[in-house]
Amino acid sequence: MSVAGVTRRRLHRVSRLAQPSERTVLRAFRWLTAFAIFTANVAGTAIVFSLLVWVIPTGGDAPTIANLVLACSYVALAALLGMRWALRKVGPGRHWVENERSRPPTAEEQLSLLRAPLSVSFGVGVGWLLASFLFGGFNAIYSLELGARVFVTVLLAGLATAQIAYLLTEWLLRPVSARALAARPLEDPALPGVAARTMFTWGLASGVPMLGLAILGISTLLGQDLSTDQLAVAVLALTATALLVGFFATFISARVTADPIVSVRHAVAEVAEGNLGVEVPVYDGSELGMLQSGFNEMVGGLRERERIQEIFGRHVGEDVAREAVQRDGKFAGEVLEVGILFVDLTASTKLAASREPTEVVDLLNEFFGVVVEAVDSHGGWINKFEGDAALAVFGAPAELDDPAGAALAAGREMARHLASELEGVEAGIGVSYGEVVAGNIGAAKRFEYTVIGDAVNEASRLCDLAKERGESVLASAMALGAASAGERDRWNEGEEVELRGRTQPTRLATPSRG
Repeated sequence: MSVAGVTRRRLHRVSRLAQPSERTVLRAFRWLTAFAIFTANVAGTAIVFSLLVWVIPTGGDAPTIANLVLACSYVALAALLGMRWALRKVGPGRHWVENERSRPPTAEEQLSLLRAPLSVSFGVGVGWLLASFLFGGFNAIYSLELGARVFVTVLLAGLATAQIAYLLTEWLLRPVSARALAARPLEDPALPGVAARTMFTWGLASGVPMLGLAILGISTLLGQDLSTDQLAVAVLALTATALLVGFFATFISARVTADPIVSVRHAVAEVAEGNLGVEVPVYDGSELGMLQSGFNEMVGGLRERERIQEIFGRHVGEDVAREAVQRDGKFAGEVLEVGILFVDLTASTKLAASREPTEVVDLLNEFFGVVVEAVDSHGGWINKFEGDAALAVFGAPAELDDPAGAALAAGREMARHLASELEGVEAGIGVSYGEVVAGNIGAAKRFEYTVIGDAVNEASRLCDLAKERGESVLASAMALGAASAGERDRWNEGEEVELRGRTQPTRLATPSRG
Protein backbone atom coordinates (compact mmCIF):
# COMPACT_ATOMS: atom_id res chain seq x y z
CA MET A 1 0.00 0.00 0.00
CA SER A 2 1.27 3.50 -0.84
CA VAL A 3 2.28 6.08 1.74
CA ALA A 4 -0.82 8.09 0.82
CA GLY A 5 -3.03 5.06 1.46
CA VAL A 6 -1.55 4.41 4.88
CA THR A 7 -1.83 8.08 5.70
CA ARG A 8 -5.51 8.17 4.70
CA ARG A 9 -6.23 5.22 6.98
CA ARG A 10 -4.51 6.92 9.92
CA LEU A 11 -6.27 10.20 9.31
CA HIS A 12 -9.58 8.35 9.06
CA ARG A 13 -9.01 6.73 12.45
CA VAL A 14 -8.20 10.10 13.97
CA SER A 15 -11.12 11.83 12.25
CA ARG A 16 -13.59 9.47 13.90
CA LEU A 17 -12.94 11.43 17.11
CA ALA A 18 -14.84 14.36 15.60
CA GLN A 19 -17.83 12.32 14.41
CA PRO A 20 -19.50 10.61 17.43
CA SER A 21 -23.20 11.16 18.08
CA GLU A 22 -24.49 13.51 20.77
CA ARG A 23 -25.51 10.63 23.01
CA THR A 24 -22.09 9.00 22.59
CA VAL A 25 -20.31 12.25 23.43
CA LEU A 26 -22.34 12.86 26.59
CA ARG A 27 -22.03 9.27 27.76
CA ALA A 28 -18.31 9.33 27.07
CA PHE A 29 -17.92 12.57 28.98
CA ARG A 30 -19.67 11.27 32.09
CA TRP A 31 -17.96 7.90 32.23
CA LEU A 32 -14.51 9.05 31.19
CA THR A 33 -14.58 11.94 33.64
CA ALA A 34 -15.63 9.58 36.42
CA PHE A 35 -12.88 7.16 35.43
CA ALA A 36 -10.24 9.91 35.36
CA ILE A 37 -11.27 11.23 38.80
CA PHE A 38 -11.46 7.77 40.33
CA THR A 39 -8.10 6.69 38.87
CA ALA A 40 -6.37 9.89 39.96
CA ASN A 41 -7.71 9.63 43.51
CA VAL A 42 -6.73 5.97 43.81
CA ALA A 43 -3.24 6.83 42.57
CA GLY A 44 -3.02 9.70 45.06
CA THR A 45 -4.15 7.46 47.93
CA ALA A 46 -1.54 4.89 46.99
CA ILE A 47 1.13 7.60 46.98
CA VAL A 48 0.07 8.81 50.44
CA PHE A 49 0.20 5.39 52.02
CA SER A 50 3.50 4.58 50.31
CA LEU A 51 5.03 7.74 51.70
CA LEU A 52 3.60 7.30 55.22
CA VAL A 53 4.30 3.59 55.56
CA TRP A 54 7.67 3.22 53.85
CA VAL A 55 9.17 6.65 53.31
CA ILE A 56 8.17 8.76 56.32
CA PRO A 57 7.95 6.48 59.38
CA THR A 58 5.33 7.70 61.78
CA GLY A 59 6.03 5.52 64.79
CA GLY A 60 4.08 2.72 66.37
CA ASP A 61 1.32 4.93 67.74
CA ALA A 62 0.04 5.93 64.29
CA PRO A 63 -3.69 5.12 63.82
CA THR A 64 -3.15 3.14 60.60
CA ILE A 65 -6.51 1.35 60.55
CA ALA A 66 -8.42 4.51 61.36
CA ASN A 67 -6.55 6.42 58.65
CA LEU A 68 -7.28 3.67 56.13
CA VAL A 69 -11.03 3.66 56.88
CA LEU A 70 -11.18 7.46 56.84
CA ALA A 71 -9.18 7.60 53.59
CA CYS A 72 -11.41 5.10 51.77
CA SER A 73 -14.54 6.96 52.86
CA TYR A 74 -13.12 10.33 51.94
CA VAL A 75 -11.84 9.22 48.52
CA ALA A 76 -15.27 7.85 47.59
CA LEU A 77 -16.95 11.08 48.70
CA ALA A 78 -14.31 13.26 47.01
CA ALA A 79 -14.66 11.36 43.73
CA LEU A 80 -18.44 11.85 43.78
CA LEU A 81 -18.19 15.53 44.61
CA GLY A 82 -15.45 16.00 42.00
CA MET A 83 -17.67 14.42 39.38
CA ARG A 84 -20.57 16.73 40.25
CA TRP A 85 -18.22 19.71 40.23
CA ALA A 86 -16.88 18.86 36.76
CA LEU A 87 -20.37 18.29 35.32
CA ARG A 88 -21.56 21.56 36.79
CA LYS A 89 -18.63 23.53 35.34
CA VAL A 90 -19.23 22.18 31.83
CA GLY A 91 -23.01 22.61 32.07
CA PRO A 92 -23.26 25.20 29.24
CA GLY A 93 -21.24 23.02 26.89
CA ARG A 94 -23.21 19.87 27.77
CA HIS A 95 -26.44 21.76 27.15
CA TRP A 96 -25.22 22.71 23.66
CA VAL A 97 -24.17 19.16 22.78
CA GLU A 98 -27.42 17.68 24.02
CA ASN A 99 -29.99 20.16 22.74
CA GLU A 100 -28.64 22.78 20.38
CA ARG A 101 -26.42 21.16 17.75
CA SER A 102 -28.21 23.20 15.08
CA ARG A 103 -26.01 26.21 15.88
CA PRO A 104 -22.33 26.75 16.66
CA PRO A 105 -21.51 26.92 20.38
CA THR A 106 -20.98 30.27 22.03
CA ALA A 107 -17.53 31.12 23.34
CA GLU A 108 -18.70 30.26 26.89
CA GLU A 109 -20.08 26.88 25.83
CA GLN A 110 -16.96 25.98 23.89
CA LEU A 111 -14.61 26.99 26.70
CA SER A 112 -16.63 25.05 29.26
CA LEU A 113 -16.07 21.87 27.22
CA LEU A 114 -12.44 22.53 26.35
CA ARG A 115 -11.52 23.44 29.92
CA ALA A 116 -13.06 20.31 31.41
CA PRO A 117 -9.55 18.99 32.28
CA LEU A 118 -8.85 22.17 34.22
CA SER A 119 -12.19 21.91 36.02
CA VAL A 120 -11.52 18.29 36.97
CA SER A 121 -7.98 19.06 38.08
CA PHE A 122 -9.12 22.02 40.16
CA GLY A 123 -11.90 20.02 41.80
CA VAL A 124 -9.54 17.17 42.63
CA GLY A 125 -6.91 19.58 43.94
CA VAL A 126 -9.40 21.35 46.22
CA GLY A 127 -10.59 17.98 47.52
CA TRP A 128 -7.05 16.95 48.40
CA LEU A 129 -6.29 20.32 49.97
CA LEU A 130 -9.25 19.79 52.29
CA ALA A 131 -8.05 16.23 52.86
CA SER A 132 -4.64 17.48 53.99
CA PHE A 133 -6.27 19.58 56.71
CA LEU A 134 -8.71 16.80 57.64
CA PHE A 135 -6.12 14.03 57.92
CA GLY A 136 -3.51 16.34 59.40
CA GLY A 137 -5.94 17.47 62.10
CA PHE A 138 -7.13 13.92 62.77
CA ASN A 139 -3.59 12.61 63.25
CA ALA A 140 -2.58 15.65 65.29
CA ILE A 141 -4.89 14.25 67.99
CA TYR A 142 -2.33 11.50 68.46
CA SER A 143 0.79 13.57 67.81
CA LEU A 144 1.43 17.09 66.56
CA GLU A 145 4.53 15.85 64.73
CA LEU A 146 2.50 13.05 63.14
CA GLY A 147 -0.22 15.51 62.12
CA ALA A 148 2.32 17.82 60.46
CA ARG A 149 3.88 14.92 58.52
CA VAL A 150 0.51 13.66 57.37
CA PHE A 151 -0.52 17.19 56.32
CA VAL A 152 2.60 17.68 54.18
CA THR A 153 2.36 14.16 52.72
CA VAL A 154 -1.29 14.49 51.74
CA LEU A 155 -0.63 17.94 50.30
CA LEU A 156 2.18 16.60 48.08
CA ALA A 157 0.08 13.63 47.03
CA GLY A 158 -2.80 15.99 46.24
CA LEU A 159 -0.55 17.98 43.92
CA ALA A 160 0.40 14.79 42.10
CA THR A 161 -3.23 13.64 41.98
CA ALA A 162 -4.42 16.91 40.44
CA GLN A 163 -1.72 16.62 37.78
CA ILE A 164 -2.69 13.02 37.01
CA ALA A 165 -6.34 14.04 36.77
CA TYR A 166 -5.51 16.83 34.34
CA LEU A 167 -3.38 14.73 31.98
CA LEU A 168 -5.74 11.76 32.06
CA THR A 169 -8.88 13.87 31.55
CA GLU A 170 -7.38 15.81 28.65
CA TRP A 171 -6.40 12.58 26.92
CA LEU A 172 -9.70 10.78 27.49
CA LEU A 173 -12.00 13.67 26.63
CA ARG A 174 -10.72 14.26 23.11
CA PRO A 175 -14.10 13.36 21.54
CA VAL A 176 -15.69 16.21 23.50
CA SER A 177 -12.94 18.64 22.48
CA ALA A 178 -13.23 17.52 18.87
CA ARG A 179 -16.97 18.20 18.88
CA ALA A 180 -16.52 21.68 20.32
CA LEU A 181 -13.65 22.60 17.98
CA ALA A 182 -15.36 21.21 14.88
CA ALA A 183 -18.32 23.54 15.41
CA ARG A 184 -16.36 26.68 16.26
CA PRO A 185 -12.71 27.47 15.35
CA LEU A 186 -10.46 28.25 18.30
CA GLU A 187 -9.16 31.81 18.33
CA ASP A 188 -6.82 31.49 21.34
CA PRO A 189 -5.49 28.47 23.26
CA ALA A 190 -7.94 27.36 25.94
CA LEU A 191 -5.60 24.96 27.78
CA PRO A 192 -1.99 24.97 28.96
CA GLY A 193 0.35 23.93 26.19
CA VAL A 194 3.43 21.79 25.74
CA ALA A 195 5.49 23.67 28.33
CA ALA A 196 2.85 23.24 31.06
CA ARG A 197 2.39 19.56 30.24
CA THR A 198 6.13 19.06 30.46
CA MET A 199 6.17 20.69 33.88
CA PHE A 200 3.29 18.47 35.00
CA THR A 201 5.25 15.44 33.90
CA TRP A 202 8.35 16.65 35.70
CA GLY A 203 6.34 17.24 38.87
CA LEU A 204 4.96 13.71 38.84
CA ALA A 205 8.11 11.93 37.71
CA SER A 206 10.68 13.93 39.69
CA GLY A 207 9.17 16.67 41.82
CA VAL A 208 7.09 14.58 44.26
CA PRO A 209 9.73 11.81 44.73
CA MET A 210 12.43 14.44 45.29
CA LEU A 211 10.26 16.22 47.85
CA GLY A 212 9.78 12.85 49.55
CA LEU A 213 13.53 12.42 49.75
CA ALA A 214 13.83 15.96 51.08
CA ILE A 215 11.26 15.23 53.82
CA LEU A 216 13.12 12.05 54.65
CA GLY A 217 16.37 13.98 54.95
CA ILE A 218 14.78 16.70 57.09
CA SER A 219 13.25 14.07 59.40
CA THR A 220 16.68 12.52 59.86
CA LEU A 221 18.28 15.88 60.59
CA LEU A 222 15.55 16.66 63.14
CA GLY A 223 16.39 13.56 65.10
CA GLN A 224 14.30 10.80 63.57
CA ASP A 225 16.38 7.69 64.14
CA LEU A 226 16.12 5.52 61.02
CA SER A 227 17.88 2.21 60.55
CA THR A 228 19.71 1.18 57.41
CA ASP A 229 16.82 -1.06 56.44
CA GLN A 230 14.31 1.76 56.88
CA LEU A 231 16.39 4.09 54.71
CA ALA A 232 16.75 1.39 52.06
CA VAL A 233 13.01 0.70 52.03
CA ALA A 234 12.26 4.45 51.83
CA VAL A 235 14.61 4.94 48.90
CA LEU A 236 13.22 1.89 47.09
CA ALA A 237 9.64 3.08 47.66
CA LEU A 238 10.42 6.53 46.30
CA THR A 239 12.23 5.00 43.33
CA ALA A 240 9.31 2.71 42.55
CA THR A 241 6.92 5.67 42.82
CA ALA A 242 9.07 7.75 40.50
CA LEU A 243 9.32 4.93 37.95
CA LEU A 244 5.66 3.88 37.93
CA VAL A 245 4.00 7.27 38.24
CA GLY A 246 6.65 8.88 36.03
CA PHE A 247 6.12 6.31 33.28
CA PHE A 248 2.36 6.75 33.44
CA ALA A 249 2.56 10.56 33.38
CA THR A 250 5.20 10.61 30.63
CA PHE A 251 3.18 8.20 28.49
CA ILE A 252 0.00 10.26 28.77
CA SER A 253 1.84 13.55 28.24
CA ALA A 254 3.70 12.17 25.22
CA ARG A 255 0.51 10.89 23.62
CA VAL A 256 -1.36 14.12 24.28
CA THR A 257 1.50 16.12 22.76
CA ALA A 258 2.55 13.84 19.91
CA ASP A 259 -0.82 12.81 18.48
CA PRO A 260 -1.76 16.26 17.10
CA ILE A 261 1.73 16.68 15.63
CA VAL A 262 1.60 13.22 14.04
CA SER A 263 -1.81 13.98 12.52
CA VAL A 264 -0.42 17.14 10.95
CA ARG A 265 2.69 15.30 9.71
CA HIS A 266 0.60 12.66 7.96
CA ALA A 267 -1.61 15.36 6.45
CA VAL A 268 1.50 17.18 5.17
CA ALA A 269 2.49 13.94 3.41
CA GLU A 270 -0.94 13.88 1.76
CA VAL A 271 -0.55 17.47 0.57
CA ALA A 272 2.95 16.70 -0.75
CA GLU A 273 1.38 14.00 -2.94
CA GLY A 274 -1.11 16.48 -4.34
CA ASN A 275 -4.16 15.77 -2.17
CA LEU A 276 -5.50 19.17 -1.14
CA GLY A 277 -8.75 17.68 0.10
CA VAL A 278 -7.14 16.44 3.32
CA GLU A 279 -8.27 17.99 6.62
CA VAL A 280 -6.88 17.40 10.10
CA PRO A 281 -9.48 16.86 12.84
CA VAL A 282 -8.92 19.45 15.57
CA TYR A 283 -9.24 17.95 19.04
CA ASP A 284 -6.62 19.76 21.15
CA GLY A 285 -7.46 22.93 23.08
CA SER A 286 -3.86 24.13 23.43
CA GLU A 287 -1.46 25.65 20.91
CA LEU A 288 -1.27 22.21 19.31
CA GLY A 289 -4.93 22.60 18.41
CA MET A 290 -4.05 25.98 16.93
CA LEU A 291 -1.42 24.15 14.86
CA GLN A 292 -4.04 21.69 13.60
CA SER A 293 -6.47 24.49 12.86
CA GLY A 294 -3.74 26.55 11.19
CA PHE A 295 -2.86 23.62 8.93
CA ASN A 296 -6.49 23.31 7.87
CA GLU A 297 -6.62 27.04 7.12
CA MET A 298 -3.40 26.77 5.12
CA VAL A 299 -4.70 23.86 3.04
CA GLY A 300 -7.97 25.70 2.59
CA GLY A 301 -5.99 28.64 1.23
CA LEU A 302 -4.12 26.31 -1.14
CA ARG A 303 -7.42 24.86 -2.34
CA GLU A 304 -8.77 28.34 -2.92
CA ARG A 305 -5.59 29.36 -4.73
CA GLU A 306 -5.77 26.28 -6.94
CA ARG A 307 -9.43 26.95 -7.68
CA ILE A 308 -8.71 30.59 -8.57
CA GLN A 309 -5.77 29.53 -10.73
CA GLU A 310 -7.95 26.96 -12.48
CA ILE A 311 -10.66 29.51 -13.17
CA PHE A 312 -8.04 32.07 -14.18
CA GLY A 313 -6.48 29.49 -16.50
CA ARG A 314 -9.81 28.83 -18.17
CA HIS A 315 -10.17 32.52 -18.94
CA VAL A 316 -6.64 33.39 -20.04
CA GLY A 317 -5.09 29.99 -20.77
CA GLU A 318 -3.03 27.66 -18.62
CA ASP A 319 0.29 28.93 -19.98
CA VAL A 320 -0.53 32.55 -19.19
CA ALA A 321 -1.85 31.61 -15.76
CA ARG A 322 1.30 29.63 -14.99
CA GLU A 323 3.58 32.39 -16.24
CA ALA A 324 1.57 35.00 -14.32
CA VAL A 325 2.10 33.08 -11.08
CA GLN A 326 5.81 32.61 -11.75
CA ARG A 327 6.31 36.25 -12.71
CA ASP A 328 4.01 37.60 -10.01
CA GLY A 329 1.72 39.00 -12.70
CA LYS A 330 4.46 41.19 -14.21
CA PHE A 331 4.58 40.86 -18.01
CA ALA A 332 6.81 43.60 -19.36
CA GLY A 333 6.47 44.22 -23.09
CA GLU A 334 8.92 42.09 -25.07
CA VAL A 335 9.52 41.51 -28.77
CA LEU A 336 9.03 37.87 -29.78
CA GLU A 337 8.79 35.92 -33.01
CA VAL A 338 5.61 33.89 -32.83
CA GLY A 339 3.13 32.03 -34.95
CA ILE A 340 -0.35 33.59 -35.20
CA LEU A 341 -3.59 31.83 -36.12
CA PHE A 342 -6.87 33.62 -36.66
CA VAL A 343 -10.12 31.71 -37.22
CA ASP A 344 -13.58 33.12 -37.94
CA LEU A 345 -16.94 31.59 -38.82
CA THR A 346 -18.31 32.24 -42.30
CA ALA A 347 -21.79 33.76 -42.57
CA SER A 348 -22.22 33.88 -38.80
CA THR A 349 -24.87 36.60 -39.08
CA LYS A 350 -26.98 34.36 -41.29
CA LEU A 351 -26.56 31.50 -38.83
CA ALA A 352 -27.72 33.68 -35.94
CA ALA A 353 -30.77 34.82 -37.88
CA SER A 354 -31.84 31.35 -39.03
CA ARG A 355 -31.41 29.41 -35.78
CA GLU A 356 -32.64 29.61 -32.20
CA PRO A 357 -30.32 31.47 -29.77
CA THR A 358 -29.68 28.32 -27.73
CA GLU A 359 -28.83 26.44 -30.91
CA VAL A 360 -26.41 29.17 -31.93
CA VAL A 361 -24.70 29.04 -28.52
CA ASP A 362 -24.39 25.27 -28.75
CA LEU A 363 -22.94 25.57 -32.24
CA LEU A 364 -20.39 28.17 -31.12
CA ASN A 365 -19.36 25.98 -28.20
CA GLU A 366 -18.82 23.03 -30.54
CA PHE A 367 -16.89 25.27 -32.94
CA PHE A 368 -14.64 26.67 -30.23
CA GLY A 369 -14.21 23.18 -28.78
CA VAL A 370 -12.58 22.09 -32.07
CA VAL A 371 -10.50 25.29 -32.16
CA VAL A 372 -9.22 24.95 -28.59
CA GLU A 373 -8.40 21.27 -29.00
CA ALA A 374 -6.37 21.91 -32.17
CA VAL A 375 -4.49 24.84 -30.61
CA ASP A 376 -3.78 23.03 -27.34
CA SER A 377 -2.56 19.89 -29.08
CA HIS A 378 0.19 21.92 -30.77
CA GLY A 379 1.28 23.97 -27.75
CA GLY A 380 -0.57 27.15 -28.64
CA TRP A 381 -2.58 29.54 -26.51
CA ILE A 382 -5.98 31.10 -27.20
CA ASN A 383 -5.34 34.80 -26.66
CA LYS A 384 -8.98 35.83 -26.98
CA PHE A 385 -12.43 34.93 -28.24
CA GLU A 386 -14.12 37.66 -30.27
CA GLY A 387 -17.74 36.71 -30.82
CA ASP A 388 -17.46 33.95 -33.43
CA ALA A 389 -13.70 34.36 -33.96
CA ALA A 390 -10.59 33.40 -32.02
CA LEU A 391 -6.96 34.50 -31.98
CA ALA A 392 -4.30 31.89 -31.10
CA VAL A 393 -0.61 32.51 -30.40
CA PHE A 394 2.22 29.99 -30.71
CA GLY A 395 5.46 30.84 -28.89
CA ALA A 396 4.22 33.24 -26.21
CA PRO A 397 4.14 33.34 -23.28
CA ALA A 398 5.55 29.78 -23.28
CA GLU A 399 8.37 29.25 -25.77
CA LEU A 400 8.08 26.67 -28.56
CA ASP A 401 10.87 25.10 -30.60
CA ASP A 402 8.93 25.57 -33.86
CA PRO A 403 6.19 28.18 -33.38
CA ALA A 404 5.58 28.65 -37.10
CA GLY A 405 5.31 24.90 -37.71
CA ALA A 406 2.98 24.50 -34.73
CA ALA A 407 0.67 27.26 -36.02
CA LEU A 408 0.58 25.73 -39.51
CA ALA A 409 -0.10 22.22 -38.17
CA ALA A 410 -2.86 23.53 -35.92
CA GLY A 411 -4.44 25.34 -38.89
CA ARG A 412 -4.45 22.20 -41.06
CA GLU A 413 -5.84 20.02 -38.26
CA MET A 414 -8.46 22.60 -37.32
CA ALA A 415 -9.71 22.89 -40.89
CA ARG A 416 -9.95 19.11 -41.24
CA HIS A 417 -11.89 18.64 -37.98
CA LEU A 418 -14.26 21.53 -38.66
CA ALA A 419 -15.13 20.06 -42.05
CA SER A 420 -15.73 16.57 -40.67
CA GLU A 421 -17.36 17.36 -37.31
CA LEU A 422 -19.50 20.47 -37.93
CA GLU A 423 -21.79 19.85 -40.87
CA GLY A 424 -22.95 22.97 -42.67
CA VAL A 425 -20.51 25.22 -40.84
CA GLU A 426 -17.65 26.92 -42.65
CA ALA A 427 -14.82 29.00 -41.28
CA GLY A 428 -11.79 30.85 -42.54
CA ILE A 429 -8.37 30.30 -41.00
CA GLY A 430 -5.35 32.57 -41.43
CA VAL A 431 -1.82 31.67 -40.29
CA SER A 432 1.14 34.06 -40.17
CA TYR A 433 4.53 34.38 -38.51
CA GLY A 434 6.60 37.35 -37.41
CA GLU A 435 7.63 39.75 -34.69
CA VAL A 436 5.07 40.97 -32.17
CA VAL A 437 5.13 42.86 -28.91
CA ALA A 438 3.81 40.65 -26.08
CA GLY A 439 2.88 41.98 -22.66
CA ASN A 440 0.19 43.36 -20.37
CA ILE A 441 -2.18 45.87 -21.91
CA GLY A 442 -4.67 47.90 -19.87
CA ALA A 443 -4.89 49.80 -16.58
CA ALA A 444 -3.27 48.92 -13.25
CA LYS A 445 -6.46 47.35 -11.90
CA ARG A 446 -7.54 45.57 -15.06
CA PHE A 447 -5.25 44.37 -17.83
CA GLU A 448 -4.74 41.40 -20.09
CA TYR A 449 -1.77 39.68 -21.64
CA THR A 450 -1.92 40.00 -25.42
CA VAL A 451 0.20 40.38 -28.57
CA ILE A 452 0.34 43.33 -30.96
CA GLY A 453 2.09 43.50 -34.30
CA ASP A 454 1.96 43.19 -38.06
CA ALA A 455 1.81 39.38 -37.87
CA VAL A 456 -1.50 39.64 -36.01
CA ASN A 457 -2.95 41.95 -38.68
CA GLU A 458 -1.68 39.66 -41.41
CA ALA A 459 -3.33 36.58 -39.90
CA SER A 460 -6.63 38.46 -39.60
CA ARG A 461 -6.47 39.56 -43.25
CA LEU A 462 -5.56 36.04 -44.39
CA CYS A 463 -8.61 34.76 -42.49
CA ASP A 464 -10.84 37.28 -44.28
CA LEU A 465 -9.35 36.33 -47.65
CA ALA A 466 -9.87 32.63 -46.95
CA LYS A 467 -13.58 33.28 -46.30
CA GLU A 468 -13.90 35.35 -49.48
CA ARG A 469 -12.25 32.68 -51.65
CA GLY A 470 -13.98 29.76 -49.97
CA GLU A 471 -10.64 28.39 -48.81
CA SER A 472 -10.46 26.59 -45.48
CA VAL A 473 -7.04 27.93 -44.50
CA LEU A 474 -4.46 30.35 -45.92
CA ALA A 475 -0.95 30.94 -44.60
CA SER A 476 1.87 33.35 -45.37
CA ALA A 477 5.03 32.21 -47.12
CA MET A 478 6.99 33.73 -44.21
CA ALA A 479 5.34 31.26 -41.84
CA LEU A 480 6.15 28.49 -44.28
CA GLY A 481 9.80 29.51 -44.47
CA ALA A 482 10.18 29.60 -40.69
CA ALA A 483 8.59 26.17 -40.16
CA SER A 484 10.44 22.87 -39.96
CA ALA A 485 10.98 20.89 -43.17
CA GLY A 486 8.44 18.25 -42.21
CA GLU A 487 5.62 20.76 -41.86
CA ARG A 488 6.79 22.85 -44.85
CA ASP A 489 6.44 19.84 -47.14
CA ARG A 490 2.71 19.69 -46.34
CA TRP A 491 2.06 23.11 -47.94
CA ASN A 492 2.14 24.63 -51.43
CA GLU A 493 3.12 28.22 -52.19
CA GLY A 494 0.88 30.31 -54.41
CA GLU A 495 0.59 33.84 -55.76
CA GLU A 496 1.39 37.13 -54.11
CA VAL A 497 -1.45 39.37 -52.95
CA GLU A 498 -1.75 42.75 -51.27
CA LEU A 499 -3.75 42.37 -48.11
CA ARG A 500 -5.89 45.26 -46.92
CA GLY A 501 -4.04 47.56 -44.54
CA ARG A 502 -0.56 46.24 -45.44
CA THR A 503 2.05 47.88 -47.66
CA GLN A 504 4.07 44.74 -48.39
CA PRO A 505 2.68 41.95 -50.58
CA THR A 506 2.07 38.56 -49.03
CA ARG A 507 2.78 35.28 -50.79
CA LEU A 508 0.07 32.79 -50.01
CA ALA A 509 0.39 29.14 -49.03
CA THR A 510 -2.27 26.44 -48.87
CA PRO A 511 -2.21 22.88 -47.50
CA SER A 512 -1.30 20.15 -49.97
CA ARG A 513 -4.20 18.04 -51.15
CA GLY A 514 -4.32 14.46 -49.89
